[in-house]
Amino acid sequence: MPTRVPLITSVEVIPVAGQDSMLLNVGGAHAPYFTRNLLVLRDDAGNIGVGEAPGGEVIQRQLESARQALLEQPISRLHGLVAQLHRRGREEDFEAFGNGAWTFELKVNAVAALEAALLDLLGKHLEVPVCELLGEGRQRSEVEVLGYLFFVGDKERTDLDYRHAPGGGERDDWFSLRDAPALDPDSIVAQAEAAQARYGFQDFKLKGGVLEGAREIEAARALAARFPDARITLDPNGAWSLAEAIALCRDLHGVLAYAEDPCGAEQGYSGREILAEFKRATGLPVATNMVATNWREMTHTMMLRAVDIPLADPHFWTLSGAVRVSQLCHEWGMTWGSHSNNHFDVSLAMFAQVGAAALGTPTALDTHWIWQDGQRLSHEPHRIERGRIKVDDTPGLGIELDMDEVERAHALYRRLPSAARNDAMAMQYLIPDWRFDPKRPALVR
Repeated sequence: MPTRVPLITSVEVIPVAGQDSMLLNVGGAHAPYFTRNLLVLRDDAGNIGVGEAPGGEVIQRQLESARQALLEQPISRLHGLVAQLHRRGREEDFEAFGNGAWTFELKVNAVAALEAALLDLLGKHLEVPVCELLGEGRQRSEVEVLGYLFFVGDKERTDLDYRHAPGGGERDDWFSLRDAPALDPDSIVAQAEAAQARYGFQDFKLKGGVLEGAREIEAARALAARFPDARITLDPNGAWSLAEAIALCRDLHGVLAYAEDPCGAEQGYSGREILAEFKRATGLPVATNMVATNWREMTHTMMLRAVDIPLADPHFWTLSGAVRVSQLCHEWGMTWGSHSNNHFDVSLAMFAQVGAAALGTPTALDTHWIWQDGQRLSHEPHRIERGRIKVDDTPGLGIELDMDEVERAHALYRRLPSAARNDAMAMQYLIPDWRFDPKRPALVR
């Protein structure tokens, strides 16, 4: 007799919050708290499936709108259930990319969380990890991730409730340095050393778009000198003009392994066209998470050969979509990678499973987890050791929710005045009347 396919019996959307550091980027400074949305599905076999999405009420409402369509459905209808949610608001998502804002809430993030939760249930039912259900199945048992470094503002110049590092040398240097101001090459190198000591990173990425371009290049050169065998990249999120990006980067062969979004749309030309010009002028490989974020944009990117490394974050592409991007990269001689934003350990598991299923030889994946480490929602989060995440045969996403921790994170969320991300708020303490400008680094005013 065939095994009966479990039915979905419960759909719960739980907004959660966690603490953050004063991380700087072209959009401003991270607030003391970040928010996420958890989708928790239960089936009549007693399994729990979970997905994580960025925070915000748009995504929360989108997930809640799927409740009636999901209840009593067999988990084997995964693709149809995901597609049904995906069809809602697709055009609105596409328009949101061009509205000029630094942050926005995309309904496709809800779709990704739903797919993750259903894959988690299906993997547990079939007793296989999620990576075996994606693309051509598991390609590797370890996923390489990079050390994601940031310029960090001085939280003491604000009256905001930022996290304070443990005193007295508790734990290790990373937990102290991640909350300390870092605005020069020496502090960025110290940050990298502490992150490598704790997590074993072999490669590093520095978030730029904060200081003048030449000062950020100094920090990149310092990293390359300190870690000569590491692949180093710098990501100013398109804050530089094409001319400035070329002037800054044309002599960085041997310093930068690739440039991530060094410039973007300007003078009526799309970001894809501008990146293609940058590539031709400098000869540096280019990565992006800004100008090739859906299939329509990817089509134009491919025609222009504008990008070498699409960073296909599963929260934007969905898990299966991100793996399809890796298949495209494999066939076209490109390199696949993944972008990241603040996240809990559910998203870390999503990244790990997608990375394990990606075809070809991916570049080391982004992850913010090191900035959130210590704020778990699962009993045993994936660990980063030797710069890698191990993906074993544990069914589903490979984690089990700790509902006590989820409730604590939800209680913190309920105390916040707003669920929306606002990187401009903390900047007012550093520069009065600060306003976001996509073509000006945050501290250049």
